[in-house]
Amino acid sequence: MSSSSSVLESTLGPVRQTYARREDFPPIARAYTRVAEVVREAGLLRRAPWFYSFVAVVLALAFGGAITGFVLLGHSWLQLLIAGALGVLFTQTAFLAHEAAHRQILATGPANDRLARVLGAIVGMSYSWWDSKHSRHHANPNRVGKDPDIEVDTISFLDEDAAQARGLRRLITRKQGWLFFPLLTLEGFNLHFLSFRHLARREPVNGRWSEIGMLALRFALVLTPIFFFLPLGMAFAFVGVMSAIFGVYMGATFAPNHKGMPIIAPDAKIDFFTKQVRTSRNIAGGWWATWLMGGLNYQVEHHLFPSMSRPSLARTRVIVRDYCESNGVPYTETSLWRSYGAVIAYLNRVGLSARDPFACPISAQYRRV
Repeated sequence: MSSSSSVLESTLGPVRQTYARREDFPPIARAYTRVAEVVREAGLLRRAPWFYSFVAVVLALAFGGAITGFVLLGHSWLQLLIAGALGVLFTQTAFLAHEAAHRQILATGPANDRLARVLGAIVGMSYSWWDSKHSRHHANPNRVGKDPDIEVDTISFLDEDAAQARGLRRLITRKQGWLFFPLLTLEGFNLHFLSFRHLARREPVNGRWSEIGMLALRFALVLTPIFFFLPLGMAFAFVGVMSAIFGVYMGATFAPNHKGMPIIAPDAKIDFFTKQVRTSRNIAGGWWATWLMGGLNYQVEHHLFPSMSRPSLARTRVIVRDYCESNGVPYTETSLWRSYGAVIAYLNRVGLSARDPFACPISAQYRRV
């Protein structure tokens, strides 16, 4: 199998990682323009203020219920149920922040940006950090050197990174597929850390001081009651459970979208429609998956139309899927559990390079037989 002519799919062999190149993805002339015209004519790019108002009310009531439960339970280990509920609610709020950042909720860009900044602060994340990182991902999903979501961060998503792992990270990388979900219990803390690190850097940061102020207020409002009203050990357990649920829920929602899908070479030239469809994976399930994953179960459609409101994604899926079928473009959709299996299998295959450095295409060229 040549590393210059094959595509890494979730079902391919385990040894060498290969990159998608232009010949792997025949361009489809005006594909995106044609689909976009149908979507626009169907009115699927309109805002859905009624939907987001409903979601906001539900979340506000749920937060109110969690706070009431916290007060009523007192010094009880049942408080950990409240902690888990807050982890879920913060993740659902993060979904709204994500949608505001994509300008899906309000009528104007600046209004959406302000909303995303506030919602991000409620979650405990920097909007400026997330926006910069996520914008680069959307422009070049799964492209080596341009998509920050496949850069190494404890977990290695590329063979080269796995082969270069050393020390503790090398031990983790060898079994990273099986360790992926346990490691997500720390992802909540990691997201908070990355946000503060971004705001503390010397380079200019848009809205630095407003974000620092909002994040400081957020952590004061969240942590002060926990450590003031609960015994110290219970307070630490509360924060641990809340952050663990938040991290696992966030990671379990975003991981199935692209992990295990084709990796694109840095110099590949691929049309927009093919790039977005071929590197994205949808999760089947309908309305329950949409609520569970904040609309990210329609990852293909989200990448084609990032500013599309959540209620329009299901109808757009039918249009995009039919167009792909009639034009021979692979359209990937699977169940949530199968997607997790694909992610674990993919990460374990990449992890082989940490066990055998010659499994990496870069180091293989230096192998002496």
